Amino acid sequence: MADTPTAPVQSLSQRFQILAAAQPSPFPVVSLYLNLSTGPNGRENYETFVRKAFSDRIKGLPADSPERQSFEQDHQRIVDYLDKEINRSSQALAIFACAAAGLFEAVQLEAPIEQHWLFVGSVPHLYPLARVIENHPRYAAVLLDTNRAQIFVFGLGTTERTETVVSARTRRTSKGGWSQARYQRRADNVHTHHIKEVIDTLERLVREEELAHVVVAGDEGALTLLRAEMPKELADKLVDMTTWDRTAGEAEILASSLEALREKDAETDVEKVDELIDAWRSGGLGVAGPEATMSAFQLGQVDELIITATPDALKPVQKLPDDAAPGGVAAETSAPQGVADEARLKLSDELITRAQQTGARVRFIEDAALLADIGGVGALLRFRI
Repeated sequence: MADTPTAPVQSLSQRFQILAAAQPSPFPVVSLYLNLSTGPNGRENYETFVRKAFSDRIKGLPADSPERQSFEQDHQRIVDYLDKEINRSSQALAIFACAAAGLFEAVQLEAPIEQHWLFVGSVPHLYPLARVIENHPRYAAVLLDTNRAQIFVFGLGTTERTETVVSARTRRTSKGGWSQARYQRRADNVHTHHIKEVIDTLERLVREEELAHVVVAGDEGALTLLRAEMPKELADKLVDMTTWDRTAGEAEILASSLEALREKDAETDVEKVDELIDAWRSGGLGVAGPEATMSAFQLGQVDELIITATPDALKPVQKLPDDAAPGGVAAETSAPQGVADEARLKLSDELITRAQQTGARVRFIEDAALLADIGGVGALLRFRI
């Protein structure tokens, strides 16, 4: 009997694209985001949230209606999944479901989601998933000395790939004179060769994995050599270069490098918003405000969506375009501040979904005040009309 071919495992970006392309359904589409970590009492509380949130929503659907039947089937399948299929080591879970439309997609994440959320609309609600992806980008982290380097590819809070570059060690000597100088030249050559090999490996990984960021740490001697040898194309991707304890474990490297990325991101948020404002005010390749940004999406102009990380900070629109997903978005959450304005939730998700559908990049701005004067959103454009 011939072997049945194994279906290829889809990447998160591929699954995101499929979800963004989903056609609106007349039946309720569930988007459930759960924080799987334990609470202060050492117990998980997501099951309580699921039970209450679904119970409240079910009561609002007419008895024996097809919509209610579909929603109840989604609830049962989600409960079964949480009981039998969830990976207890995961930090978060996103589930998108609509039984009547044949949709059930579960995404287990090593990256955290702070609060539980249940969204019900006509399409998958993707704004929180986009936030997780941007907060935990794929990047390379290098732990370096003059003889050895460990290169990690991190993404979504986990290690995707590791490579090690090891070169010959040079012995210290107490001899002086010309023999000492010759030894030192040989040692310097060995170290330089090692750094070049590290750079070659790093360049290959960045190219193969399509990485936009690199973080490097090591002893000062190795960092000095690396600065001298690193090509511009790789240097342009460098987020931080610092000294670390060479005995640091993988979890510490992940946490430290991710913090460096976030600090750099916060610094460049101001630059990105300034770029947007300049492009908009000059009548160039920029638009500002929800209506103008939505119109640019309809024309296929948007190259990069620049949007607040806080949906409440978005300026509401009087009317979404006719081709927007029909209906509103109902939400339940465990967040202390409660549910954001549902019209703003709808707008934020419509913008994120359109960015995914058109191949536009997305940049979330953490400081809501930076975009406050333009309604919380704008876009850099591919072309003028």
